[in-house]
Amino acid sequence: MDRDIFQKSHKRFNPLTEEWILCSPHRLKRPWQGKLEEIPPEERPRYDPDCYLCPGNERAGGNRNPDYQGTFVFDNDFSALVPDETAILSQKEGLLRFQMEQGICRVVCYSPRHDLTMAEMEESEIRRVIDVWIRQYLEIGSLDYIGHVQIFENKGAVMGCSNHHPHGQIWATRSLPMEPEKENKTQHRYGKLTMGRCLLCDYMDLEDEEQERIVCRNNHWVALVPFWAKWPFETMILPFRHVGSLGELDREEKADLAEILRRLTTRFDNLFHTSFPYTMGIHQKPTLEGDFSHWHLHFHFYPPLLRSATVQKFMVGFEMLGTPQRDFTAEDAAQRLRSLSEIHFRKENQKGENS
Repeated sequence: MDRDIFQKSHKRFNPLTEEWILCSPHRLKRPWQGKLEEIPPEERPRYDPDCYLCPGNERAGGNRNPDYQGTFVFDNDFSALVPDETAILSQKEGLLRFQMEQGICRVVCYSPRHDLTMAEMEESEIRRVIDVWIRQYLEIGSLDYIGHVQIFENKGAVMGCSNHHPHGQIWATRSLPMEPEKENKTQHRYGKLTMGRCLLCDYMDLEDEEQERIVCRNNHWVALVPFWAKWPFETMILPFRHVGSLGELDREEKADLAEILRRLTTRFDNLFHTSFPYTMGIHQKPTLEGDFSHWHLHFHFYPPLLRSATVQKFMVGFEMLGTPQRDFTAEDAAQRLRSLSEIHFRKENQKGENS
């Protein structure tokens, strides 16, 4: 594909959601009057007596955490979903539609240490988190009233995270949420139109051919900035093998997933020398009855930072009322991420102080 075309205003199509993104790379030439500054790295203790996720502490709901040494999972004390809702469906004139939603909300503490993030954890520790994700997906997904298990992480206050202790969440619902439902329809349709081929397998073949948007890879996974990326440094992580869920991964694939998660999140932190905020979500096949062989497991990372540790991307104006828009292309974002070290900047700083 001719990259000169990408320097002019153009739209890019997202085949997973059937939505468009407007790209305007020439806007990077306009004068910028905002501040480009770094935030001093926040120093947090290994244990915080006031943190409701640290081992042994009392949670906001009154329960007390065990003195856990690895990962820890518990039902959210202020759950957005509950399992015992009655299935009620109501509508009026097809416009005022109402339906009860059953579900489960859980919290997954990645580590007993309050001062870590995934970027600073050992790969063996990340691997334990992956094992928890797998167990939870299989356990919750086996319940007859659960149709979808959404595993995600909100990192950083700007992404609505109320506690800096390393943790993620699991929200499982009876019905398929909107974004997975879109992806389910598009992947299923693509398979029908192509005699059973996979949308994301074919997409990875194109990315492998062009090599412009790939950030890093290993034997079993690739991290890339999708062609249709909406957020400045949005990325996806995909397995090379066609699998629909984490539960289908073999031992080597799990180990390589831990590695590529560490490598990508380290690059994020190194970009602006800050604990890089993002929302991460794992999209895997629904747990409803049916044939979901068209599903290809993948991770979405949506980071909001644009130019520095203090300059965020907001969806406002035309983007809220018309179409999402970005100023620098997916190719430029991937090149910036590729150029970064995979040694965390805090460790680099420690080396300099000790030398």
